[in-house]
Amino acid sequence: MATQAANDTIIRPATPADIPQIKIFIESFIEGGDVLPRTLEEIEELLPMFFVAEQGDDLVGCVTLEIYSRKLAEIRSLCVASTVRGQGIGKRLVRTCLDVAHNRDILEVMVITRSEDFFISCGFDYTLPNLKKALFFNTHRDD
Repeated sequence: MATQAANDTIIRPATPADIPQIKIFIESFIEGGDVLPRTLEEIEELLPMFFVAEQGDDLVGCVTLEIYSRKLAEIRSLCVASTVRGQGIGKRLVRTCLDVAHNRDILEVMVITRSEDFFISCGFDYTLPNLKKALFFNTHRDD
């Protein structure tokens, strides 16, 4: 399932050998508040749906598709190194997840993000047909 573009970036399924590198790679994105923390155990559990982007020997991006049911999956932990942003790597990672969801007949894929414009450019929208919206409740908020 590995794909390669003209800029020599390979998108491929993650392997067990990638787990420590993925953990280290996403830490700066966690510190910046861009993604939620992931333990080594979570990465290992999600490994069948984790994908990495490589340029040569360098990990330059990653993403996971967390499948909740046949009806719903979520794109999580999308990270692209700042040195390669604007090369389409993020969109290719998202497209990989959407292709997997489509091939598994998953009906809807969601994303929770601060990068709305990016995901809109990938075809996401705020509502689904029939105006379905995601609503959230924070169980740890101060009342």
